[in-house]
Amino acid sequence: MTDDTARLTELAKRRGFFFQSSEAYGGVAGFYVYGPEGATLKENVQDAWRDRFVRREGHMEIESPNVMPEPVFEASGHLDGFDDMIIECPECGTSHRADHLVEDNTDIEEAESIPIPEVEDIIAEEDLVCPTCGTELAGESVDDFNLMFETNIGPGSSSPGYLRPETAQGMFVEFPRLKEYARGQLPFGVAQVGAAYRNEISPRKGLIRLREFAQAELEHFIDPETDEPPLSQVEDVEVTLYSAAAQADDDGEPTSMTIGDAVAEDVIASDWVAYYLGVAKDWYARIGVDMDRFRYRQHNEGELAHYAADCWDAEAEIGGDWIEITGFAYRGDYDLSKHGEYADEDFTVFKQYDDPITVERATVDPDMSYLGPEFGGDAAAVADALEALAERDRAAFEGDEVTVEVDGDEKTVPVEKTGFGVEEVTESGEHITPHVVEPSFGVDRLVYTVLAHSYREDEVSEEESETDDEDEERTVLSLPPEVAPKTVAVFPLMAKDGLGERAREVADELRAAGFEVAYDESGSIGRRYRRQDEVGTPFCVTVDYDTLEDDTVTVRDRDSTAQARVGIGDLAAQLRALRAGETSVADL
Repeated sequence: MTDDTARLTELAKRRGFFFQSSEAYGGVAGFYVYGPEGATLKENVQDAWRDRFVRREGHMEIESPNVMPEPVFEASGHLDGFDDMIIECPECGTSHRADHLVEDNTDIEEAESIPIPEVEDIIAEEDLVCPTCGTELAGESVDDFNLMFETNIGPGSSSPGYLRPETAQGMFVEFPRLKEYARGQLPFGVAQVGAAYRNEISPRKGLIRLREFAQAELEHFIDPETDEPPLSQVEDVEVTLYSAAAQADDDGEPTSMTIGDAVAEDVIASDWVAYYLGVAKDWYARIGVDMDRFRYRQHNEGELAHYAADCWDAEAEIGGDWIEITGFAYRGDYDLSKHGEYADEDFTVFKQYDDPITVERATVDPDMSYLGPEFGGDAAAVADALEALAERDRAAFEGDEVTVEVDGDEKTVPVEKTGFGVEEVTESGEHITPHVVEPSFGVDRLVYTVLAHSYREDEVSEEESETDDEDEERTVLSLPPEVAPKTVAVFPLMAKDGLGERAREVADELRAAGFEVAYDESGSIGRRYRRQDEVGTPFCVTVDYDTLEDDTVTVRDRDSTAQARVGIGDLAAQLRALRAGETSVADL
């Protein structure tokens, strides 16, 4: 942990941003509580996300359950493939993520994409030891560990379920209903903000790796043949791209280029992914991510999901490490096709043709009086296999017999018993399985990034210093006003002579006007300024003796410490303009 990270963690706990849960019982790794300041900051980040990726894009938002039945995750592949590498110390019994051990103790950056046998070899070759007790780990097996939390739905164990490891499945599973709300018209997007759960082997780095965490995910359903993103809106956005090719090159470095050039040069394979990279870049800056410590990194071949045609991670630099904060993936039709295969609903949409077309269609009408006695319980499966074969390969029916496969066994049927034929039909459209574009944001990591990138220490201005020491320091969270937990703090110069009463009235008026307001009358004005700087409050309002005479107050800016007098009657309007960036305190 770097010094800056340690100071930020201490501030977060002391000032009520976040802290480990259940500390009265020793704490539980991977679970954190957002305090009064942190809960509001998190909610503001989520609201800013909704504004940009839901409301402004014209998408819909849902809220699905945290617990889902086992068949959902059998269809999605989570039961078989949602694993991390685990290695257990033979001496102390502590479990560790094997890929993290490799990354922390070698120059290898993406060990997660390396096959398990190679990870075992690296651990032996590098003489890696248990971080807890120092025991050598060479020769210890590295195994797959499924990350899902299992539970039972209802009494007994007959209905197993799981806490969702991502919010996405709730949107995929409900697609048959959601497409009705979209009137069956592509493209349309479905968003969800909520909790997800992963039983991490070794949670670490505060909010970076949790067992319960928040996601803001968008599933954008498109027709891959006709739907195109509005690239013109983002083609001039300049981004820093760390491509898979650059990562594979020993001298490869991230490159700065526009979205338009990245698409034209095939650096970004998917136009849809490129569009969302452009949209998201400006949004990150809007919520306080430092663009000098930000990049997009392309998944290399070893870590690219089998269903993803292209995937990029938004990464932020914190304490010398690059942290993934968002994944942008083109998922194809994998998700809807899998649920369509396992579930009893239709996961397609009907695509209307401009003009009806006449086509030849191969059909079968099997003689079940023959299939039944011949194949017994497999008769229906043989009939289905014949139908599927006729659709994809009518030439297979040109001989006297046709062979299909059922549960790994070949079944041969006389063609005359299949009822095979070809007929002309007029079609007005076809059923297609939409493709999915998915930007998936880690809310907790975004919150941590915004805090880390806004944290700074500087010297107090001479006018505000409470000592003769010109080097007096202050801690500042330079949070954008849109996401700061409090927009304004109201102080009386002193808590006497009616100043306290008037200050409370001003605070109440600002709350009624829709502002998040802090009120503080404890200690000197300088100390109160310092407290608000430390929690990121962008503006402070001081009620003094002049206020009682002319109904004006002093407005102070957090970052510049500039001050101006403002009439109370204009205060709410001026604060709105300040919050929106339409003016500055220096201009008042």
